[in-house]
Amino acid sequence: MRRVGLAGATGIGVGSMLGAGVFSGMWADVMAAGSWYLAALAVAALVATANALSTAQLAARHPVAGGAYSYGRLELGEFAGRLAGAAFVIGKTASVGVGAVVLGTYLVPDHSQAVATVAIALCWALNARGITRTAAGATVIAIIVSVVLVVLILLGAFAPRSFGWFAYAPLVAPPADAGVDLAAVLTGASAAFFAFAGYARIATLGEEVGAPERTIPRAIGIALAWVLALYVGLAIVLRGALDFGLAGDPSALGDAPLAALASTLGINTAVVTVTAALAVGGAMLAVMAGAGRTAMAMARQGDLPRSLAHQAGSGAPVRAEAVIAIAAVALVWSPGVDLILVSVATILAYYAVANIAAMAQRRAGRTAALRVPVIVSAAGLLGSLVLGSVALWGASATPWPAVAVLVVMVGWPTATTVVSRARQG
Repeated sequence: MRRVGLAGATGIGVGSMLGAGVFSGMWADVMAAGSWYLAALAVAALVATANALSTAQLAARHPVAGGAYSYGRLELGEFAGRLAGAAFVIGKTASVGVGAVVLGTYLVPDHSQAVATVAIALCWALNARGITRTAAGATVIAIIVSVVLVVLILLGAFAPRSFGWFAYAPLVAPPADAGVDLAAVLTGASAAFFAFAGYARIATLGEEVGAPERTIPRAIGIALAWVLALYVGLAIVLRGALDFGLAGDPSALGDAPLAALASTLGINTAVVTVTAALAVGGAMLAVMAGAGRTAMAMARQGDLPRSLAHQAGSGAPVRAEAVIAIAAVALVWSPGVDLILVSVATILAYYAVANIAAMAQRRAGRTAALRVPVIVSAAGLLGSLVLGSVALWGASATPWPAVAVLVVMVGWPTATTVVSRARQG
């Protein structure tokens, strides 16, 4: 029975996107693009839109669990599916780590890693009992977070220059524009993509909404437009803070930029802290659940140990989620690694497979109600490859994290495919 309308689907999408990203230190990478910081946001939004539409087309034809893992297997073959599955599980495990660190940074900055560890364990325990974020809950969280962000934007936009960090304007002149730094723009776009993650949740609503061929694309467009508007507003306010009070140094925003913004604007930081905890905590529950269910689907196919397909009485894949939780904790304590960029790099590999699958599906005439132009999927593929490569390259000052991610992401499905073929032979 279809019960979700346009408003509900849009709320689910907005709630899925307004998670850890908007509260994280990704703003430093966006601001590092200089006067082209809005271009970085626009690039991330365009890639997210193309990816979401390709995923929606696939979901309309294949309303099954597993996302691009299943779509890749059905449209391109087992290896493509395994590659997408490996990328998704790795990326979302890193996302859980990011969310936990952001939560710890806002709650207890001096012990963020310890708080992050506790938060991950708590999320696993709640998911194991079947306590997850519902569609209605996601919509409520979206409204609360949106209201708080709008207040920050309005106060920041209309604050007099003599207030807060703007008081330093006479002492610090805005830095001169050094022109376009393409690498900085692409790095900013890669980091900003993390703040749009979650949009594809709308694409999986094919069996729950009325007239999905019309409702899903419209919900994706509205949700992305609203989130982009919020991010642009925040970016402009943060840019003003940098230009008039922080000598144009993006790193001065810190790891909790919105808390710093609230403090400077005279807002009780507890408001932002509670909002961040609500948004990030809900997102962590959803992300861990999604990664666990994909891992469970892979285990059922033999692409992971079959013991990980075990479900508790609540229906939650507790063993798969336990492995994800342990890996996320390990990432939290890994020194010198930008978990946001690791997550972005692997998730974009996942969407690269989805875009290729969508193009193959469209050309073969296997689409259902929703048909996305091949050029849109091709743009999503190109954007995913470029931003994913940039993110992987910038994830650490040393090459080992990139090498490790590539070895696991490509080596895992390769080894599984070789073993599978050997058994069949």
